[in-house]
Amino acid sequence: MVKDKFYIMTKVTLRQKPISKGRNTLYLDIYPAIKNQLTGKLQRKFYLKIFIYKKPKSEVHKLHNRETISLAEYIRAQRQIDIQNIKYNYLSEERLNSNFILFFQAEADKRPDSYNWQMAVNYFKAFAGDIFPFTSLSETLCEEYVCYLLSSPSIGRSGRKIAKNTAACYFAKFKSTLKKAYRNNYLLTDLGNIIYNIKLIGTHRPFLFMDELQKMAVADCESISVKKAGLFSALTGMRYSDIENLKWGSIQGGPGNYYILFNQNKTGKAEYFPISDDTFNLLGIRGEDNAKIFGGLKYDLVVRDLPGWLSNAGIKKHFTFHGFRHTFATLQIASGTSIYTVSKLLGHKNVKTTEIYTKITDSLTKEASEKIKLSFATTPS
Repeated sequence: MVKDKFYIMTKVTLRQKPISKGRNTLYLDIYPAIKNQLTGKLQRKFYLKIFIYKKPKSEVHKLHNRETISLAEYIRAQRQIDIQNIKYNYLSEERLNSNFILFFQAEADKRPDSYNWQMAVNYFKAFAGDIFPFTSLSETLCEEYVCYLLSSPSIGRSGRKIAKNTAACYFAKFKSTLKKAYRNNYLLTDLGNIIYNIKLIGTHRPFLFMDELQKMAVADCESISVKKAGLFSALTGMRYSDIENLKWGSIQGGPGNYYILFNQNKTGKAEYFPISDDTFNLLGIRGEDNAKIFGGLKYDLVVRDLPGWLSNAGIKKHFTFHGFRHTFATLQIASGTSIYTVSKLLGHKNVKTTEIYTKITDSLTKEASEKIKLSFATTPS
């Protein structure tokens, strides 16, 4: 049989490395490097967390060394088999029986700023426990988990269920992890593509009309930073998470050509965002490049002061800080800005996400058409 000249046989070698107190730690040296299935990074050294004595001085030490090396050799041989099995699309029993929870947590850890990813892990742990082998995952189990998300009390809020759309968000993270596990040879079945999503329900997206936004601009707010941040969001569509950390160095250009360079906190995507002179002037005197534009801004201040600000403006509606982003999108589309332009300004990956705002503006158009009504004694001829 002629071997492909480009084929490289993966070799697993047992090696030693000196540590403290006359001991050597044992590790596997894998060449070429393979992808760590939890981190996704290429890795050559896999430490076994066992040691031998460099110069055994007693029979006990010698026995320890013999048994430890024998164990390490067994692990090395098993790892060699596992790697070859993966190469030929076979799954090892060790991998199938490993802990899905650790895999799920590793996926969440790749997104340290994502509250939803960590909560997705927390809910599955509440459902399945801290140890849950991949072999226990099945289509039926996934359906049971859906029922759990839709019916069980939310974590930290005794007796209160989570919203259906929140459950859908957490389940989507779970599905994404299942797909990753299948690609990385932890599952025999592509469960992530078999199971159905939790269907989202339509939600009301609160926003401000132009006259309401004008009232907010002149109304008093207990916190100047909250007021500036809210109006800035309404004028740019930026999320709170991006505004909170925005620094003066991110704003570049000059009069008539100001723009912001930043990475979206939610997507990690680099953005170029033009802003008007009025929007720039709203921010006040320019500070040092490394200084935050909205210094002292904290979300607990938003929660505390936004209701009073709305009240001072004479606005009576349920409204959160994220409503300023909805306001930007709705007013832009209502004024004739292309949905594709608005989608880009909002940083949406897919224009379908932006289409919800066209439905809002369509309903407003219908509402406006019915505001002028005439009453006739008889039908005009």
